[in-house]
Amino acid sequence: MYRTERDPLGEHQVPTSAYYGIQSQRASENFPISGLRPPDDLITATILIKKAAASANMATGQLAPDIGRAITTAAGEVLEGKFRDQFIIDVYQAGAGTSHNMNANEVLANRAAELLGSAKGKYDKVHPNDHVNMSQSTNDVFPTATRLALLLGHEPLIDSARKLAAALNAKAREFSGVLKVGRTHLQDAVPITLGEEFSGYGACIDHAADDLEAASQALKELNLGATAVGTGLNASTQYAKAAIDFLRSYTKLDVKQAANLFRVTQSMGDVAAYSGAMRRLSIELGKIASDLRLLSMGPRAGLAEIILPAVQPGSSIMPGKINPSIAEMVNQVCYQVMGCDVTVGMACEAGQLELNVMMPVIAWNALHSSRILRESMTAFRIKCVEGIAADVERARELMDRSTAVATALSPRIGYSATADIAKEAVRTGKSIRQIAKERGVLSDAELDTLLDPERMTTPMTTPEKT
Repeated sequence: MYRTERDPLGEHQVPTSAYYGIQSQRASENFPISGLRPPDDLITATILIKKAAASANMATGQLAPDIGRAITTAAGEVLEGKFRDQFIIDVYQAGAGTSHNMNANEVLANRAAELLGSAKGKYDKVHPNDHVNMSQSTNDVFPTATRLALLLGHEPLIDSARKLAAALNAKAREFSGVLKVGRTHLQDAVPITLGEEFSGYGACIDHAADDLEAASQALKELNLGATAVGTGLNASTQYAKAAIDFLRSYTKLDVKQAANLFRVTQSMGDVAAYSGAMRRLSIELGKIASDLRLLSMGPRAGLAEIILPAVQPGSSIMPGKINPSIAEMVNQVCYQVMGCDVTVGMACEAGQLELNVMMPVIAWNALHSSRILRESMTAFRIKCVEGIAADVERARELMDRSTAVATALSPRIGYSATADIAKEAVRTGKSIRQIAKERGVLSDAELDTLLDPERMTTPMTTPEKT
């Protein structure tokens, strides 16, 4: 069953039961591209803006109270989770997000009309443009919705990162006494403790989270009230202040009107910076996941210094094989986030004059990155990091076999003499201590002190001058 609606292009059929209208229907037919729909946080952010706009327009006397209340009631229903299936526009759509904005306008107008006793598609009591979109343009709604949606997901993302860092730091304390060989260039290096290694991991995630916190601050500058190009045409200054005050009240976020409305209308640079901070987090996270895969490789024919929790069988042909499945998933997520950031960066640069029309793809990629980073870090922490165990004996065995411990002799006997001892150890299979003792370069007591692995994991004490 269909109803007939009319827009500036003429008449068109819309499903009778649909809360969206003719412009959404046209867009859904024009863009059957990916099957991807608006991220949930973007819908929430857009509806919050519509609710704030209606409240502000009532407060300034622009919108009749009965219509305004119907719009805010309809918005409240969407915010509670209703009518989400009515947001039907593909991610890849006409520029600037006009179709997404009209989709929201039509859903709220039709639901508000129902509440006032009118039929869907009539628009005689509540009009998508005249009432729901009053004092607004897509060009201030969509940038504001993008920023707001990222801010709505910011605290959960930060929380996931901080909890992962805390789990890594807990492992650092647990493994503080586990001696092992360090590695640089994937070759043996001087001793380190597994705890020291994990402390670096925790600090990397914490620092990346700090970057995200800093980048989020600029997202709080909104261009709501700027309307089409930043001049605020068709919106009063009283409206803009009231709308942002309502948004602040609804979200508990410290949002504010942008200091320069033209900057925030024409540029998506603040979103690019936030995406860049997520990319930095993905780089740190991916490196840690790769390290854990390396450290756990084997278990019989590899390093096997740590044991990752077994979460699923690893092979359809090799019985008993267990793979680092969670870490592998994390790596894939990180690659995706980096790819999303490339898209965000290119689309942000593609802004022209007073507007960036590539906003829909910017919003989708940034929000996709936020979601998959958050969920992957949570799974990584719970299903992998928290259950990691150290193979203390294996770590000590590999350290004892390494010739890199010879480095501790250099300050006493010089680089060249130490290099000769290391080369002979490699050639003969003898230990560094054994060769140094045979050559008589130092006393037994001095060798015991210098070649003590625990001593090598802390900075050298400078001898006092006499």
